[in-house]
Amino acid sequence: MIIAALIGNALISVTKFSAAIFTGSSAMLSEGIHSLVDTGNQILLLYGMKQAQKPADENYPFGHGKEIYFWSFIVAILIFALGGGISIYEGIHHVMHPVEVKNPYINYIVLGLALLFEGAAWYFALREFKQSKGKWGYIDAVKRAKDPSVFVVLFEDSAAMLGLMVAFLGILLSQLTGILYLDGVASIIIGLILIATAIWLAYETKGLLIGESANKPVVQGIRLMLQDNLNIEMVNEVLTMHMGPNFILANISVDFKDDMATETLEDCIAEIDIAIKDKYPLVQRVFIEAERSKHKK
Repeated sequence: MIIAALIGNALISVTKFSAAIFTGSSAMLSEGIHSLVDTGNQILLLYGMKQAQKPADENYPFGHGKEIYFWSFIVAILIFALGGGISIYEGIHHVMHPVEVKNPYINYIVLGLALLFEGAAWYFALREFKQSKGKWGYIDAVKRAKDPSVFVVLFEDSAAMLGLMVAFLGILLSQLTGILYLDGVASIIIGLILIATAIWLAYETKGLLIGESANKPVVQGIRLMLQDNLNIEMVNEVLTMHMGPNFILANISVDFKDDMATETLEDCIAEIDIAIKDKYPLVQRVFIEAERSKHKK
């Protein structure tokens, strides 16, 4: 999906820039910048996904899974700074110094084709997101998602669709009314759409980057498993962290029964480790700490 979007955005950006140079449209120039930034972002996402697959080593004992979180955050920054910032700058410049759009029909053709291609990409991104979100609502699914590559592409494609419609209206209204600065206003609106998208992306990826826990059903499920274990008197803590989209680290503190022999304790810990990993395959590392409950005297 990302590779297809990358190729599509690269071709669309060249077409948009050509149309912007030929017609002098600020909104079309902003759309060209938008597609170029999206192309660069998808390259970064692919790089992040490749880096995240590198195996653990001495310096990174839990692997490189968080690479995808880092590069997703960089994508949000680039959308904000390059996409949003440059579009607003160009829009303000054309509002202050409006220029008549020449041969606007070229823009309509380019925007129409871009809407067709972006619409197809958006449909496939939405379909994949629907499959991954399960029973959750769209907003909840984004908040619970641990693989940002899924919703980053959907956000980008959604912003692209909105931007194309704004550019179309800006050029059309500028042509129909003769108010030349409307083309620049459209460019500013496109920039604001990109900035809003970037802020939301940054917010959603920040938690994953700094260490977000596993979803509540996983944490609660592990706790219930421990509470049902006859060798455990009390579960003190169940701490989890996503080290990558497919890697959960679990650190567990429990109070075992006092009369357990050392050999029995070791067997119990091994059984808990296996049981958790069998039920929750994403939990790849489990650390169990035997600690007396604070409620005990």
